[in-house]
Amino acid sequence: MKLDATDLRYVTSEEFRVLTAVEMGSKNHEVVPIVLIAQISGLRNGGVNKLIGSLAKRNLVSKVQNAKYDGYRLTYGGYDFLAMRAMSKRDTMQSVGNQIGVGKESDIYIVADSDGNEMVLKLHRLGRVSFRAIKEKRDYLGKRKSASWMYMSRLAAQKEWAFMKILHEHNFPVPRPIDQARHCILMEFIDAYPLRQVSDVTSPGKLYSSLMDIIIRFAHAGLIHGDFNEFNILIRRETGEPIIIDFPQMVSTLHINLGLFRYFNRDVECIRTFFARRFRYESALYPRFRKVLSDGAEGDDFRLDVMVEASGFGKREMKVLEE
Repeated sequence: MKLDATDLRYVTSEEFRVLTAVEMGSKNHEVVPIVLIAQISGLRNGGVNKLIGSLAKRNLVSKVQNAKYDGYRLTYGGYDFLAMRAMSKRDTMQSVGNQIGVGKESDIYIVADSDGNEMVLKLHRLGRVSFRAIKEKRDYLGKRKSASWMYMSRLAAQKEWAFMKILHEHNFPVPRPIDQARHCILMEFIDAYPLRQVSDVTSPGKLYSSLMDIIIRFAHAGLIHGDFNEFNILIRRETGEPIIIDFPQMVSTLHINLGLFRYFNRDVECIRTFFARRFRYESALYPRFRKVLSDGAEGDDFRLDVMVEASGFGKREMKVLEE
């Protein structure tokens, strides 16, 4: 769905109390009863009916007609408003501009702070593409299909936030993270364009080497990007330096349940294939997983994958996403 922040300034504090009550009730109910919404919000039933009717007209909640009782679900629009309100209260974001990108499971917007400084807002929307395929395989998080996708979007945002913070702190070429709320991440705006849009570079060999070095640096720090391709690599307009984005699928080299060499090799092959096709550049030099790990074993005094887990995004959350 498309983000529409037009009505955000007109949503009253009482309406936000009701919206928050629907979110809290969704933890244990696929459809949240009106009575529970009134109980959580601390408002009278009559007042809640009027307020939730107003929220439904804005598509921030949706009424479920075939339930055994009158109840509502939180929509992604309502989830967007709750996240943006949280950032606004923290004074990290004040206005929303145009959409600048759309991915399989996310939307990207230009936003600004109170001083007019431009930033990038990424909204995770898991389930938009993968819902049908995953639904056939298993029922995520019990019967709470509607709530589970928002919950997993929140987990994806928390994971990306954790990785982006650690990587930025250790001088990896990633955007500077600014704030995170629910399923949204706020990061610095970089004047760059996706590698997929680049038709020619001055020195393809230099850029190729830089990208392979980044893959190796990730591995030495205990990480594999998992989706290292022309869609997730930006090129700075002024310097031509690469910036890496999109980290929800990142995995640790300590993960014993995955054939990690496949993920590593896929990252490497994506770059080799793209450079051969786009720039007619091929090199016999490229990293091998086992050699990279053995070369990086000595002298490493930190592991970023361990630090990410220590930061609060632990094995339980990781397992939900990786399954």
